[in-house]
Amino acid sequence: MMAVISRFIAMLLLVVPGLMATYGFLAMKDAWFAQFDPALGFLWWKFALGLLLFAAGVAFIGGWIFFRDRKRNYVAPRFRKKRKKG
Repeated sequence: MMAVISRFIAMLLLVVPGLMATYGFLAMKDAWFAQFDPALGFLWWKFALGLLLFAAGVAFIGGWIFFRDRKRNYVAPRFRKKRKKG
């Protein structure tokens, strides 16, 4: 039962940044298309918030994948951990 709960928590750790990135992308899209409505203009605050959320979500998921692949030795030699000789 503990393994099921830990896998669920691990899944939530990936879903929440994914939702953040999705909302950020949609906020940037809405801000971009709002500029074509003369009453609204360009919503800089919404675009900046969207960019921040999108970058944070993508960076978290990308970092998680990178460190998982590094642990399993799936990365290029230049990204592998340096081991001390001796």
